[in-house]
Amino acid sequence: MTDSFGILYRLTDWGGTHDEYLEGLVEGCPQGIVLDMPFLEEEMQRRAPNSDRESTQRHEDDPVEFLSGLDAGNVTTGEPIRFRIPNHDVRIDERNRFVIKPSHASYTYYRKYGYRDNELCGRASARETACRVVAGAIAKMVLRRNGIEIHAETLRRGTPACEGDSVGAVIGCRILGAPTGLGEPLYDKFSARLAFAMMSINAAKGFEIGLGYQAAEMGGSRYNDVQNPDFSYRTNHDGGVQGGITNGQEVYFTVAFKPIPTVRFDQETIDYDGTPAIYHGSNRNDLCVAPRVLPIVEAMAAMVTLDFMLLRNNELEHNDPNNEK
Repeated sequence: MTDSFGILYRLTDWGGTHDEYLEGLVEGCPQGIVLDMPFLEEEMQRRAPNSDRESTQRHEDDPVEFLSGLDAGNVTTGEPIRFRIPNHDVRIDERNRFVIKPSHASYTYYRKYGYRDNELCGRASARETACRVVAGAIAKMVLRRNGIEIHAETLRRGTPACEGDSVGAVIGCRILGAPTGLGEPLYDKFSARLAFAMMSINAAKGFEIGLGYQAAEMGGSRYNDVQNPDFSYRTNHDGGVQGGITNGQEVYFTVAFKPIPTVRFDQETIDYDGTPAIYHGSNRNDLCVAPRVLPIVEAMAAMVTLDFMLLRNNELEHNDPNNEK
C-alpha cells in the first residue's frame, strides 16, 4: 500500500508503524536548495514524543536517512529525494491484536481489505505522519526563501471525562507572505486543497478557513472584506482566499481533531467475528494530538503552498547554494 500527495511537489510514502522503516520519496523539489539539516531535526523533534505524561511512551527519535536526491549531503539535485526513518520501538500488541479498536480503522480496514489482524492496519497509525514532516520541512525551506512562513498553534483542547481519557483539540494555522494568485479554480481551489490536506491527517474531523462557520450567521454587509483605494483590505474574514485564489492577505484556517481513539483504560468492543471483547488501553498512545500535530499541520500547508507556486511556474526565487541569504 502506497500513498501520494501533491501534483508538482509530491510526497509518496510507504511503511507502517510495525515495519522496520518508514520510507518516502519527494518529487518536484527545485535544484540547488541547500537543506537546513538542523531545522529538519527540530521539526522531527516537534513531532516526536516528549516527557509529558500525555505523550506516548513509544520511543521515536526519528533520524532521517537520505538515500538519493542530494549532492554533498545537503544540496538538492532536482532528482527525487528518497529518505527513510527507522522504527526503533516496534512491539506487537498481542492482547489487542484480534479485536476491533473502538473508533479506529480496524473495522473499515477489515471491510475494505479483509484484514482481521490489527498489525496489518499500520498505515492507519499516526506514525506515518513522520514522512509528512520531512517533506513539509523541505517545502518550508524553499518557501522561506520566498518570504513565506507557516505557523500553527493550539487554540483549545477538550476536557477528559476521567483519568486516562483522551481529548480532542482545535489547531489554528497561518500562512504568512503567500502571494496573490495561488489556486486553480474551479475544482482545485487553494482552500479546497488545504481542506483536503488537513482532512487527510489522522483524527481530523473539521476544517474552517477565515471565519468559517461563524460566517454563516453574519450579514454580507458586516462580513465582506472591503478594500481601500490602494487595494489593501480592511478585514480578513475570508481568511486570505477569495474565489479559491489567494488574495495576498494572511491565509488563516483551523482544523478540529477528535480525541485519540485509544484511551488508557479498558473499553468494551467486539472481535472480528462480532463476539463481545475488551480492548485493553495502554500508554503507547498520546492522550491528545496537540502539540505533536502542529508540525504536521504546518507540513501539509507548506506542501500545498509550494505545489501551487510551482504550478505558477516562475514564482520561486532561484536558490543559489553559493549565495545564501
